[in-house]
Amino acid sequence: MSTPSPLPTPELSNTLPRLALDRRVCIAANRWGARRATGIFFGTISRLGDGIFWYALITVVALVGGQRGGFAAAHMAISGLAALLLYRLLKRWTRRPRPYRVCPGVIAHVPALDEFSFPSGHTLQAVVFTIVALAWYPALAPLLITFTALVAISRVILGLHYPSDVLAAIFIGCGLGTASLWLMTTVASGMP
Repeated sequence: MSTPSPLPTPELSNTLPRLALDRRVCIAANRWGARRATGIFFGTISRLGDGIFWYALITVVALVGGQRGGFAAAHMAISGLAALLLYRLLKRWTRRPRPYRVCPGVIAHVPALDEFSFPSGHTLQAVVFTIVALAWYPALAPLLITFTALVAISRVILGLHYPSDVLAAIFIGCGLGTASLWLMTTVASGMP
């Protein structure tokens, strides 16, 4: 009688080809982040992605944009709150350890804001904020898309996330941001 194969655990998952690639890319990016200038740059980007950049954008839009800016700021804030609640729920459910905790050769270049890795909350928030903001102000595309891409990359380089955490956050963020736009359009079309 043979024993059943165990379910993948963080220790066993490193032997699965897809997850092994995820781990190798994480290690390579993290080594690149050990360079002083790279670490400082991506550490700063990540810190701005903690919320500072987005809160500043919401504030400027609300103060400068008149009534339209107020609606845009409220839409961004509500969408950001939904993203925050969703990623916290997913992190508690998946409980994936951060790479610097389980991957030999990966170090955290900055402190983590929470314990778990999947999905990347910074990336999810950045994607949602970008989608909503660009619906209101498309001219901000070069700034917001560049910043969002840098936030996503920073999370892997800093040793806080696997590439799959970031990719999942991009897909979830696109879905949530698009749903937010759909909901806003639906509500607005029903108003007199």
